[in-house]
Amino acid sequence: MADFLLELRCEEIPARMQPKAKEDLARLFADALAKAGLTAGQVETFATPRRLSLIATDLPLATSAVSEETKGPKVGAPPQALEGFLRKVGLAEEQLVVRDGVYFAVVEKPGRDTSDVLAEAVPTIIRAFPWPKSMRWGAGSLSTESLRWVRPLSGIVALLDGAVVPFEVDGIASGRTTMGHRFHHSGPVEVADAGSYIETLRAAHVIVHVSERCRMIREGATRVAAEAGLTLVEDEGLVIENAGLTEWPVPLLGRFDEAFLDVPPEVIQLTARVNQKYFVCEGADGKLANAFVCTANIEPRDPAVVVDGNRKVLAARLSDARFFWEQDQKTPLAVHAEKLARITFHEKLGTVADKVERVAKLARWLVEEGIVKPTSVRVERSRDTEDGLSTSLEANGAEVRNLADMAEQAARLCKADLVTEMVGEFPELQGLMGGYYAAKEGLPQEVSEAIRDHYKPVGQGDDVPTAPVTVAVSLADKLDTLRSFFAIDEKPTGSKDPFALRRAALGIIRLIQHNALRLNLSSVRPELVEGPHFSSEGKDGASTGSARTEVGSDLLDFFADRLKVQQREAGVRHDLIDAVFALGGEDDLVRLLARVHALQAFVGTEDGTNLLAGYKRAANILKKEGYEGPTGTPDPQVLASLKEGNDTIPDTGEEDPLALVDDPDVGDILAAEARNNAALSYTPEPAEKALIDALDAAAPRAAAAVEAEKFADAMAALATLRAPIDRFFEEVTVNADEANKRSSRLALLARFRDAVHRVADFSRIEG
Repeated sequence: MADFLLELRCEEIPARMQPKAKEDLARLFADALAKAGLTAGQVETFATPRRLSLIATDLPLATSAVSEETKGPKVGAPPQALEGFLRKVGLAEEQLVVRDGVYFAVVEKPGRDTSDVLAEAVPTIIRAFPWPKSMRWGAGSLSTESLRWVRPLSGIVALLDGAVVPFEVDGIASGRTTMGHRFHHSGPVEVADAGSYIETLRAAHVIVHVSERCRMIREGATRVAAEAGLTLVEDEGLVIENAGLTEWPVPLLGRFDEAFLDVPPEVIQLTARVNQKYFVCEGADGKLANAFVCTANIEPRDPAVVVDGNRKVLAARLSDARFFWEQDQKTPLAVHAEKLARITFHEKLGTVADKVERVAKLARWLVEEGIVKPTSVRVERSRDTEDGLSTSLEANGAEVRNLADMAEQAARLCKADLVTEMVGEFPELQGLMGGYYAAKEGLPQEVSEAIRDHYKPVGQGDDVPTAPVTVAVSLADKLDTLRSFFAIDEKPTGSKDPFALRRAALGIIRLIQHNALRLNLSSVRPELVEGPHFSSEGKDGASTGSARTEVGSDLLDFFADRLKVQQREAGVRHDLIDAVFALGGEDDLVRLLARVHALQAFVGTEDGTNLLAGYKRAANILKKEGYEGPTGTPDPQVLASLKEGNDTIPDTGEEDPLALVDDPDVGDILAAEARNNAALSYTPEPAEKALIDALDAAAPRAAAAVEAEKFADAMAALATLRAPIDRFFEEVTVNADEANKRSSRLALLARFRDAVHRVADFSRIEG
């Protein structure tokens, strides 16, 4: 067995390309080995700014002899087909093998030295390497056939068990010579073999392991900050980026002019991070300090010289940032907002100003409808609750109007910073800068905070706003985005979600959950989120009303999917969410999740498991006997038997005896008559009577508990049906010979199914 070392040395590789380059090199190398019938014990790749390397261990010294078989045409096929096959495999007809009436070309390939395989494979890998961006250089660049690489390739090391694997790529011959650190080690470096490669380069001031360079940066930056009495602001992304920029990283601390601290700290940090790749520090008071940590790629004789050069560059960047900060404040946000009319939000949805107008109306509506409430609440004693406590809002009309005014004002200004100089330079600061500018203008704190935080929550770990004005604006912004894009049929498909609608939906869900907002998603007035995307006909020639209905239905399905994704991480079963959504009309997420959590707790108990089994048995019988649908609709014969001699069901003259089944009043009459007829026509068996009595007690209790949103109580009521339904199936024959017994017992099972369906559609529950 042998070890193989490959190093491809070039000019500086961009840091952002290095991680993917390591993966691509390992993949291409493994594929090349597999084609030759070779397998390495382990393949490890390395990347520094000036080299991309690979070490493969436990390679066989030679490949095994293989027999390659190629299927050809059938015997008796046209001569042209046979001639073409012979040209393809390079054999004569007498060299072919005939098997089952088909020609086969069998070629025995002897084993090859691994060195020869590598000498052939590596140049192919180099020429086919998938750099995101590559270049040609030198005189050869005049030809499109010349080598392309991320930066000019200058050297190749290829060693198999210490011996050079000979090959040439674009005039660059492989060997064992590399180069050390650009400044700390002059002259060539001879590499003996793969085993000594890492330490040989370390002696030449090159750390090939990116993880080790990251550790040196992380620990060194923390140390120099602590020595100055400061705390480093951790930034793992910046650690990785600096590791991709250095082969021998040395963190150094510097200071900048305190006058720059008048600029918002986020601006200073972003300027240092994005433009200069510097870390920032905080003082003992937790505020940003006038200090930075740069990562040098050299051990300087005089660190102060290096630090001073970096300080001057940072000062120039901070001067630009301060200029943007001061210039933007000279124009009020309201004037900035007027420029939004010149920015297209979407060709079918109008301008950003159009969106702002919709968001402002919707934010006000959320407050006026009591969905987002003022924070003034009072807890008072009440005789209507078991524990004697109830919470009621004591917000008077003035508070609501004030909150609605601030929500509308914040919404009209929330996108204004998009046209400022600062956000133009740093788009990451949108929202945040608007909040700063609003505060500088003297706008209410609630308004400036809403402008600052209205994009939140952005990701799963982001904070969820709780201030009423912020909640109203954030929720309105996301609701408008979702409904608008759904209205023009720009829905996410597969992995494509160009308008981040999945993120918007998850943001809405988190806002509603965290703030316990009682919002029926389908109750949002369409005119509040309509614009040029709603015509008089709607999409596809449908009426506006039908278009609205379709959009609303699609949105609810979309929310259901997002809710399942989110709740899966919280351990909630997706089938239980389906079971509640299947009831229809349930789009209050707070109520829905309360019902789902109660249902999950119930189905995990013995009573819940057995009741589910009883439900499925009852549902199967009813389905077989023609009781289709979730509400237990009987077949025509059963309905006719129930209606015979009954004066309470209106006679409509309809030929279809099921014409009024969907009428809730008629449904109640049918259920009552089913019980009455059963009692009048025969004496029910004890188990049958027990189920009737249990349903008479449990069904109203469960329905009342659901209405009162006491879902645990509803589950407790259903639990009382477990024993009666088990006993019913053990002792009672449903499909009795007597028609009246059969009809009544089917109706009884339908009652049982209906009682369960008041809580959830148990047919959607797995298990």
